[in-house]
Amino acid sequence: MIGSFDDNNASRPMSEINVTPLVDVMLVLLVVFIVTAPLLTHAVKLDLPSARTEVNHETPETVTLAIDGGGSFFWNNQPLDRAALSQRIRAAALQQPQAILHIRADRDTRYQVLADVMAEAKRAQLTRVGFVTDPN
Repeated sequence: MIGSFDDNNASRPMSEINVTPLVDVMLVLLVVFIVTAPLLTHAVKLDLPSARTEVNHETPETVTLAIDGGGSFFWNNQPLDRAALSQRIRAAALQQPQAILHIRADRDTRYQVLADVMAEAKRAQLTRVGFVTDPN
């Protein structure tokens, strides 16, 4: 027995933890998991058809667009003006497979310039656009 029927000990709180309900719950959960575990590994046997495809060895061109703090553009490290940028983005979108545009922007570049470039890429339906960041 955990407690006693003394009048002296009746006012003190019981300091032992009753673990019997915890053990009961754990045993029930153990039995449930033992019963359900074989059901989870059951699979339906299917005879799937086979298909042959050719491996696509074409890798899309990766284009780097750098934008400095002053808003100047550099297409693959070559200086570029704003009008020519739209034409280059449209040409990259028409390539098969479609080119990947990596945008590297200076920390001081205005957000409006980046938003304009992304809007131009969207208008040209260029779907593969990513940002290059410093990992530090």
